[in-house]
Amino acid sequence: MFTLTEVASLNDIQPTYRILKPWWDVFMDYLGIVMLMLAIFSGTMQLTKDQVVCLPILDQSTEDTGDILAPQPPETVDSLWNKESAIGEQAAPLMAKKPPDIITPTIHFTPPGTLGEPQPTGVRTKLDFQQYVFVNQMCYHVALPWYSKYFPYLALIHTIVLMVSSNFWFKYPKTSSKIEHFVSILGKCFESPWTTKALSETACEDSEENKQRIAGASSLLKHLSTSSEEGSPNQSAPILTKSGVTFSAEKLVSEIPSMTILDKKDGEQAKALFEKVRKFRAHVEDSDLIYRLYAIQTFIKTVKFILILCYTMTFVASIDFDHVCEPEIKHLTGYKKFQCTHNMAFMLKKLLVSYIALICCYGIICIYTLFWLFRRPLKEYSFEKVREESSFSDIPDVKNDFAFLLHMVDQYDQLYSKRFGVFLSEVSENKLREISLNHEWTFEKLRQHVTRNPQDKLELHLFMLSGVPDAVFDLTDLEILKLELIPEARITAKISQMINLQELHIYHCPAKVEQTAFIFLRDYLRCLHVKFTDVGEIPSWVYMLKSLRELYLVGNLNSENNKMIGLESLRDLRHLKILHLKSNLTKIPTNITDLSPHLIKLVIHNDGTKLLVLNSLKKIMNLAELELLNCELERIPHAIFSLTNLQELDLKSNNIRTIEEIISFQHLKRLTCLKLWHNKIITIPLSISHVKNLESLYLSHNKLESLPSSLFTLLKLRYLDVSHNSISVVPLEVGFLQNLQHFAINANKVEVVPKQLFKCTKLRTLCLSHNCISSIPEKIGQLTQITHLELKGNCLDRLPAQLGQCGLLRRSCLIVEDHLFDSLPIEVKESINQESSVFPNGCKCLSDGR
Repeated sequence: MFTLTEVASLNDIQPTYRILKPWWDVFMDYLGIVMLMLAIFSGTMQLTKDQVVCLPILDQSTEDTGDILAPQPPETVDSLWNKESAIGEQAAPLMAKKPPDIITPTIHFTPPGTLGEPQPTGVRTKLDFQQYVFVNQMCYHVALPWYSKYFPYLALIHTIVLMVSSNFWFKYPKTSSKIEHFVSILGKCFESPWTTKALSETACEDSEENKQRIAGASSLLKHLSTSSEEGSPNQSAPILTKSGVTFSAEKLVSEIPSMTILDKKDGEQAKALFEKVRKFRAHVEDSDLIYRLYAIQTFIKTVKFILILCYTMTFVASIDFDHVCEPEIKHLTGYKKFQCTHNMAFMLKKLLVSYIALICCYGIICIYTLFWLFRRPLKEYSFEKVREESSFSDIPDVKNDFAFLLHMVDQYDQLYSKRFGVFLSEVSENKLREISLNHEWTFEKLRQHVTRNPQDKLELHLFMLSGVPDAVFDLTDLEILKLELIPEARITAKISQMINLQELHIYHCPAKVEQTAFIFLRDYLRCLHVKFTDVGEIPSWVYMLKSLRELYLVGNLNSENNKMIGLESLRDLRHLKILHLKSNLTKIPTNITDLSPHLIKLVIHNDGTKLLVLNSLKKIMNLAELELLNCELERIPHAIFSLTNLQELDLKSNNIRTIEEIISFQHLKRLTCLKLWHNKIITIPLSISHVKNLESLYLSHNKLESLPSSLFTLLKLRYLDVSHNSISVVPLEVGFLQNLQHFAINANKVEVVPKQLFKCTKLRTLCLSHNCISSIPEKIGQLTQITHLELKGNCLDRLPAQLGQCGLLRRSCLIVEDHLFDSLPIEVKESINQESSVFPNGCKCLSDGR
């Protein structure tokens, strides 16, 4: 037999699951325990006390055989005494073995001398003890109804089934894991310090709102009082009694409760909880298995209750104390019928009635549970009340199993779902990130990350943070602020104290700006860099920075979601001088024409997308610098020739093969710099001589094989770069370029350096490396102003000693093999090796690294 402890363990669930057990489940659990105890008690009593006692019933056949004790003829005293003594001797062994609970006929012995007294009369059964035991056992199984014998076992089985049904959803593998995870998260959310802080901040905000309302009412009262005094100075101020509201000057100021500060550990735990809640919600909201399983087990319990009640009420009347038994054992005992009594009948009947009463209570609760399950949609849960009571108006409604679990929790304590809702709010998560961020990134830590860039400006670069620390705005000497991959970048009003801020970089940050901060940026920001994925990500406030001088936009300006979305109007950027667009444009945005009165420099870096339409350029008449980089251009666009104020043109990294249109540049009188490098130009047309105002010409990384003599008629030319081509001869006319300061022809096929080159006495940089030059003329000594000379990678045997006449040349700027330098005379090497204070920053060939 099961012990009570073993059976009760079937109803034992983890204590943490109690929050998912509403009052009806708890009540049914207690009813189940009572029914279980009743069943065990009944079974115990039946095993130890249950029995029947039977006596034979005389019928007509037994009377005919003379079994009835009739008056007998008188016997002598001696014969009667001998007979009874014999009977006593035979019965003595049987009496010694008789159990105490077996009732047998009583035999009266009359001692000698009393025979003359009256004698009792009755039925003589002539059955011995073994026959009575046999009859009792037979009648127990034949005469008693089955329900009297098996009621305790049925009650035990039914109770176990009901208990299992009540807790099956906690044990079923596909639901138990979700429930266990939910209970674990719910408990952590309830106990998290962040929950207390978030709700206390809500209460603080409510207090602040009340304070503002009271202050507003106070000012109104003061205004009315002042008006009354001005209107009738001799009368006292009116008292507002009709409204039923009184104001006290002493109670207008309400204190804000002090905010607790989360330590780093609590902050990290809260962040982890937000992530767990987010993943759990995504996992559980996909199905309604828990809801369906709970409804099914409730329905099964209800059906079970109806079934038990129906057959129990039918058999309750069959339990009786008296029974007539006909066991068909007349051939063994000589009797056909027996009158039997069931000693446990009364107790079993009372226990059965109690069991029926408990089952009725259990069934009523099951019916109520079904009513609760279907009277309203439990697969939807709204946090509307929580949103109204707190500042977290963004708490979303949930559905399916997530909603059902929250409904179950509400039956236990609604405070759990209220505190749980804090971890469903993005506003709450952002506040937590902000607090943790400010706790981690202090002013001292930010100061350590401030560096000086090559332009000697103080710069701070923040990368992949959850937000912008408040201490950033205390760095008042900061000049450049870079924010990269910060999803919740928020620029507060404190930025107005950063009076030295000149540049702001926003890289993939949907930056939000407060009104006061926007006013400061609008009036004082000069340079803005924005990187984005889609044009719709550009903050709208960018288009309203009227004091902005430089704007750099890097990203897809053709919206992937909506082809009609593009750059907004740039009309408000009234002082913009430089616009840099790095994108994939097929045409120049027409909005750029809004900048035509004041735009000076336009840069379009197209990342390999072919730029087809450039007509908008004609309207930007004041443009001085134009860069069309990597735009897959095959010819010089004709729209450029209308830019009469153009001074510098850069067409780097295109597919330009011919530049016959270069003659049209003669109309651009102010053009001084032309960059056609990194293209596929084969020849330079003779018409280049018409562009007489050119001072800088970049033709490196092309496919040039020769230089026309007309090129050297550009007498204003100061910078000429034809490196990385296939040029084999330097024309003698190079000597005409008396203003030439930088000449780069490295990485070509030059074999001879003409002496006329050294007539260009103003040369400061000469790059001749990686050619086929076998000797350097001695006239190189005429280049007295040269500071940078590249000779490495040629076929030189020695260096001319006249290098010593180049007084500004130093070893660090003489790019040549060591063995060639060692071949120079000692005095020349000493002259070149001496340190110079003229160029402390060193020198660099301008053709390198392009």
